[in-house]
Parts: sequence; structure tokens; C-alpha cells
Amino acid sequence: MEISAFLLPKDQVSYITSDVTMQDALDVLEHHYYSAIPIIDGAGKYVGTLSEGDLLWKLKNTPGLDFGNLHQLTVEAIQRHVHNESVEIHAEMEDMLTLAADQNFVPVVDDTGVFLGIIRRKDIIEYYTRNITD
Repeated sequence: MEISAFLLPKDQVSYITSDVTMQDALDVLEHHYYSAIPIIDGAGKYVGTLSEGDLLWKLKNTPGLDFGNLHQLTVEAIQRHVHNESVEIHAEMEDMLTLAADQNFVPVVDDTGVFLGIIRRKDIIEYYTRNITD
């Protein structure tokens, strides 16, 4: 089976660009009830994943930063503490499963790093639950 069978395409995935503000990122996370979200750059390439924890640590460790001025910082200025690795669309299932064991979702990119979508760990578990149990 190819990993593309599990792909939730980019047009069905919420993501942010690296130039959005901290306030915008927080709003998107809150709106979708996410704890983390993929980040892509202006060229559409996957650059990382932003988590709620990253936002909280930035808020806690930046003097003068508060909920009233989150619009002054972009996502680029936020250190990410967890690196969610991506997988290329033509990767082996084993590579994707190894990443999914440690990540809620696995970002999927093409050969040039352009973000294509995600594979959710939930979908993998549901597939194997349906197809392995008799």
C-alpha cells in the first residue's frame, strides 16, 4: 500500500504560513481545536509544526509580550520545541509509520519539499483496526 492512500490533501487541511502573526496562529488553533498545526513558507514548502506549547513558551519567556500585542510577532520568531518530520509522498509505509508513532500527524511533501497534506495517526489506526481484526 502506498502512503498516498492515507493522505488528507492540503485543500482539506488547516495550516498557517510562516509570516502570520502569533495572534493569527492562536486564533486558527483555537478555531479548529488543534494542539498543533503545520507551517508552510511563501513557496508552499513545509517548514515545521507550531504547537500550543510553542506559543505559551514564547509568551512566558518574552518580556512585555502579552495577549494585547501578539499581533506584533510573526510565527517565524517563535522557537519550535518539537520537530515534526515530514515524509515524501513516495516514501515507504514503514518510514511513515515510524513517524506516526511519535506524531499526531505526519506532514507529506513532494520531492522539492512542497506541502501536499498530512497523514493523521487516527486514520492509520482506524484503517488497521478495520482491516487487521477479524
